[in-house]
Amino acid sequence: MILGLYREFTTLAAPALLILLARRAARGKEIAARLPERRGVDATPRPAGRLLWLHAASVGETVSMLPVLAALPGDVAVLMTTGTVTSAALLDRRLPELGLDGRVIHRFVPLDVPRWVARFLDHWRPDAGALVESEIWPNLITACATRGIPLALVNARLSPRSAAKWARLPGLARTLLGGFDRVFAQSDADAARLHALGAPASSLTGNLKYAAPPLPADPVELARLGGLLAGRPVWLAASTHPGEDATVRAVHERLAPRYPGLLTIIVPRHPERGPEVAAAMAGLAVTRRAAGEDPPSGSGVYVADTLGELGLFYRLAPIAFVGRSLGAAGGQNPLEPARLGAAVAVGPAVHNFADIVPALVAAGAVTQVKDIDALGDFVAGMLDDPAARAAMGTAGRAASAALADLPERVAAALVGMIGGG
Repeated sequence: MILGLYREFTTLAAPALLILLARRAARGKEIAARLPERRGVDATPRPAGRLLWLHAASVGETVSMLPVLAALPGDVAVLMTTGTVTSAALLDRRLPELGLDGRVIHRFVPLDVPRWVARFLDHWRPDAGALVESEIWPNLITACATRGIPLALVNARLSPRSAAKWARLPGLARTLLGGFDRVFAQSDADAARLHALGAPASSLTGNLKYAAPPLPADPVELARLGGLLAGRPVWLAASTHPGEDATVRAVHERLAPRYPGLLTIIVPRHPERGPEVAAAMAGLAVTRRAAGEDPPSGSGVYVADTLGELGLFYRLAPIAFVGRSLGAAGGQNPLEPARLGAAVAVGPAVHNFADIVPALVAAGAVTQVKDIDALGDFVAGMLDDPAARAAMGTAGRAASAALADLPERVAAALVGMIGGG
């Protein structure tokens, strides 16, 4: 959690927070009918027996926890909270696929207001809880300690920059990080930084993102689109953000004369950007999936502006550039295409995945490109050399299979916390 965001929330009075939530709902950032959950108000009965509470901020953290959910024993009920509409939509799709929709309850986490947190915990009375990655909410942690609810920090990460900020508040850091009973860190470096600030020593280290299941895809649509694209040169720009549209267009325009029928697929990180992305491709043959259109039949750009279909397009495109990485934003998850056997490129700005990218580069599964020209060279090289492309895909599958047993070990450790085990 960013300290500035915490200060923004906790300096607002409850009426102002209610206005903030209403405005977020109007922008589609909250579900209006479920706003009471953000105040800890919920009429849903607590399940009988043991209840484990897990909290993940958004989509990436939620995806990393899916294998842990699947590994938990059937006699433990699970309350899964998240903070975003997209993560709720993800769980709506994925829990039935995993056979967990009857055992895992999803709710939105309350904002970190003492009485809202108290209402939430008094209603659900979890036997143990776990916060994922860097979800360090002071009132929530303090309330769990007061009630004797053992709390873990799972897949914990703390960048050097964040550690330096926390070090300026050593008392607060010791109080909050010391409120966790167990820490399971992504890496030894993360574990050391957390421990230096007052967290318990990490009893289990490894990044759950390595163990996430492959992104799903509709098999019928995969077969249909696969037939339409058979034999065509195809590459994908995935999880793109504003500012990257011009880059993708430049690469397409450079390569299209050399590769007849070239199809560039763009999956914007936020699907609502679909019209904006399509407008940036004006003058090219461009179609949008959200408009019910298929890819252009000749050279052109296909904007895949739908939610939850990234797994489909990673399977259709053998070459993938993972966006939010050519500027200063920090990157998106390169393991997702690597796990599905794509040849993957990322830009230089990947500090959000500082432990993952070097490992994938060393394994031969990912190439880092410094600019537009280098990205164009990478795509051309992969189109020209199917053997090299296949070798990268094989390396990606192997590297992303590391720590395959980690979800089971995390699940066992969490169950062991229930009842002080």
